[in-house]
Amino acid sequence: MTMIRTYLRASTNEQDAARARQQLQAFVDERGLKIAAEYMENESGASLERPELFKLIAQAHDGDILLTEQVDRLSRLTGANWEKLKGKLAAKRIKVVALDLPTSHMMVADTNEFTGRMFDALNSMMLDMLAAISRKDYDDRRRRQAQGIANVMADPEKKAAKFKGKAEDTKRNGHIADLLQAGKSWTDVQDITKASRMTVAKIAKRLKLEAKLAGVDG
Repeated sequence: MTMIRTYLRASTNEQDAARARQQLQAFVDERGLKIAAEYMENESGASLERPELFKLIAQAHDGDILLTEQVDRLSRLTGANWEKLKGKLAAKRIKVVALDLPTSHMMVADTNEFTGRMFDALNSMMLDMLAAISRKDYDDRRRRQAQGIANVMADPEKKAAKFKGKAEDTKRNGHIADLLQAGKSWTDVQDITKASRMTVAKIAKRLKLEAKLAGVDG
């Protein structure tokens, strides 16, 4: 029996890998199907070091479906690494279905052998193209970031402003501390204060250190 395994990925801890869960669930519900397992992680799409992705592949049965939000959630890999990943998927005959790749949607439908092979070939070609575009976008952004840093470092005034850093929002951070001490979850604190997860983590770490120091002083 073919199983649908969802894969959710975000590149940093500040981003929420689970944000696409509702869209994936809606896609499955519309087709009267069910999700057998979910795999979620915060790892770079440019790296093959993704434990949850390879856990999915290891646990998948022959012909299972890997459902993801976008092709770039699966790959921002170099050409060589993309071929390695495709080889792993092909070995298990795992079908990749992405919400942003309409040709892949037919992979979850019952089709005859001829139609299935036609869509499989078309989908493979489209996956290769989108994977290449995703990698180019990644390389372009990295190049622009490097150029921006170089421009800042070349300008003494910009350099000074860069290293001065942004002033801490003490009012917001105090509110975050109050919410954490009141027992609110990190997600609730983010929703209430609109702060990043990294900021909430920083305040939580600060509170933990203050409590430890208070215990020592006591």
